[in-house]
Amino acid sequence: MSATEELEQIAVKYATEAIRLDKQGSRGLAIVKYQKSIEILFKLCSLYPNSSQNHVYMEHVESYRKRIKEIQNKVNHQEPVESAPSGSEAKFEQLVLTEKPDVRWEDIANLIEAKRAIEESIIYPVRRSDLFPLGWHRGILFFGPPGCGKTLLAAAIATEINASFFCVDAQSIMSKWLGESEKNVAHLFEEARQVSSQGKPAIIFIDEIDSLVGIRSQEVGGEVRTRNQFLKEMDGVVDKKKNPQIYVIGATNKPWALDDPFRRRFQKRIFVPLPEADARLEMLRIFSRKLGKSLALSEDVDFDSLVKMTQGHSGSDILNNFQGAQAIVVREFFENGNPNDEQAKPRPITMKDFNDVLRVRRPSVDQSLIVNYLKWSEQYQAA
Repeated sequence: MSATEELEQIAVKYATEAIRLDKQGSRGLAIVKYQKSIEILFKLCSLYPNSSQNHVYMEHVESYRKRIKEIQNKVNHQEPVESAPSGSEAKFEQLVLTEKPDVRWEDIANLIEAKRAIEESIIYPVRRSDLFPLGWHRGILFFGPPGCGKTLLAAAIATEINASFFCVDAQSIMSKWLGESEKNVAHLFEEARQVSSQGKPAIIFIDEIDSLVGIRSQEVGGEVRTRNQFLKEMDGVVDKKKNPQIYVIGATNKPWALDDPFRRRFQKRIFVPLPEADARLEMLRIFSRKLGKSLALSEDVDFDSLVKMTQGHSGSDILNNFQGAQAIVVREFFENGNPNDEQAKPRPITMKDFNDVLRVRRPSVDQSLIVNYLKWSEQYQAA
């Protein structure tokens, strides 16, 4: 696979995830993914300025920018993406949204241990803080393979406790301008403190946190200052003498890349593994319920067989398999049916459709990595 194809696949992955989150109502998460897709597409244009595909890439960029602007208008953010001022300050303002994602516990299959740890650390203290005179954990790290529900867990927490949800990543915090990155970190935590002071919980969710506070062989001054600012802010949140309703949740696919001081500040370190058989079965049922009225499953679809066939697949992989079977049916409908008739419906999705998809799709997670996750979990997990 060429470098161009790899970058295209990454951009498509982010855009697909953004659209899914957008439909769920998780606007902050959707904006982050839209922005990541935009950045990859810009990188493609800059690396291959003479490519005939550049006009296609830019059409997608404008489409995603337009959607970001629409989302921001809905959450009363005044600065549109196109009029961003210099540096990352405006970008940071655009990507940090305080909202209530539309993700609930029942949308997340299984993960019983992770949910229990979250209830003990966040949900119970929010509902009855008087039962925790010694304080409670406010730094939580989700680690594990990509596509297994770490982001959904964070979003579901915000829904369960009706919290303001601050969603950021390293790209939205770091700036090329001197002093701006540490200001972004300070601003993020100040916004969360203001929310907490009004009696409402605040969740700061940092995706791919290893890229922000991971181990570096060489660091420039701006990175050192930003990391130090983050440590300072984290100390203020996890201080046992104070009990602010502020929670810092980090998600990473590379827990071994985290620097020791940051690992210690995440008192809860929760492994989010690949879904077991029961979890895969629950996911299949969840996705089938979301097909709506226009699509249906044939009676020959055997979930037990699909569970066996998807051994080693992540939750994201299983969703992609479902979408692949859906695409087969929809393509046939557009080619042979009457898509202009709103009353017309495609045929049901059959077991053959799933078999055809799984014949050409493989798990996205390298099984050799699971050994590394288990080893790190044995050494550092704190659920």
